[in-house]
Amino acid sequence: MAASSTDALQSLRPTCFTRPKIPKFTSQFLSISLPESRLPTFCTISSCKSTNSAISGSRLLVRASTTEFSANVGDLLGDISIFTAAGEPVLFKDLWDQTEGVAVVALLRHFGCPCCWELASALKESKARFDSAGVKLIVIGVGTPNKARMLAERLPFPMDCLYADPDRKVYNLLGLYYGVGRTFFNPASAKVFSRFEALQKAVKNYTIEATPDDRSGVLQQGGMFVFKGKQLLYARKDEGTGDHAPLDDVFDICCKAPVA
Repeated sequence: MAASSTDALQSLRPTCFTRPKIPKFTSQFLSISLPESRLPTFCTISSCKSTNSAISGSRLLVRASTTEFSANVGDLLGDISIFTAAGEPVLFKDLWDQTEGVAVVALLRHFGCPCCWELASALKESKARFDSAGVKLIVIGVGTPNKARMLAERLPFPMDCLYADPDRKVYNLLGLYYGVGRTFFNPASAKVFSRFEALQKAVKNYTIEATPDDRSGVLQQGGMFVFKGKQLLYARKDEGTGDHAPLDDVFDICCKAPVA
C-alpha cells in the first residue's frame, strides 16, 4: 500500500511540544510505535535552537573524520558479502578497483525510509558528475534485494549502483549509529524540515512496502564514505534520520578534476 506523499509529508512539518505523539507518517515509515509514556520531553528545531549549541538554524554541525576507523578498514570490509538489487551475492571488494579506483559509498538507512529516497534522488542527479570524474557510485540500503528494486523502480534509481545489506554487515563493521534515540530524538533529524520540498518531490511514488520485513532494521542510521582503492579518504556517520552528508563536501574530496 502506497502512502500519500502530500498528506504524509504535511505531518512532518515542525512544531514545538513537550510530550510528542510521533506523526502518523513518521511511525509508518519507521515501522515502529512507542507508548506515549516512554517518550521523553522533546522539542523540535523551532525551540531547540536556543538550548542546543550544536544547532545553527536548521543545520547540526557534524564534522567528517576518518580517525576513528582503522587503517585497514578497506581490507576488513573486502570480504563482506552483500547483494545486488537483482539478488546476486557480491563481495564488497569487488564493487570497485581496489588499487586506484575512487568510490563514493552511500549507506542509506533502509529502502522504506522517505529521507533515503530523497538522498537517493540527489545522488541520482549527481551521478553524471561522479561518472565524468571517474568515480564509482555505490548505494547500499538495509533490506532484501526485492525491497531495493522497489526503490529502484519507483523513484527511479539505477539498479547497477544499488546494493542490499539485509543483515547490516557493512553498517555494523563501520559502527554506524543505531537505536530509538538516534531515529526519533536526535536533533540532527530536524534537518529534514529544511529540505521539505525536495523530500516531497522524492517520495512522489513512495511505498511503505519497501520497508524491511525485519523491523529492527528501521532503527539503523546511514553514512557516507569515499575510498581510493582500499584507502578511506572521507567518512561521515549520520547523526540521525535525514542527517545526510553535504554532497559538496563529497565532491571536494573525489571530484576535484574539472568536469567537461
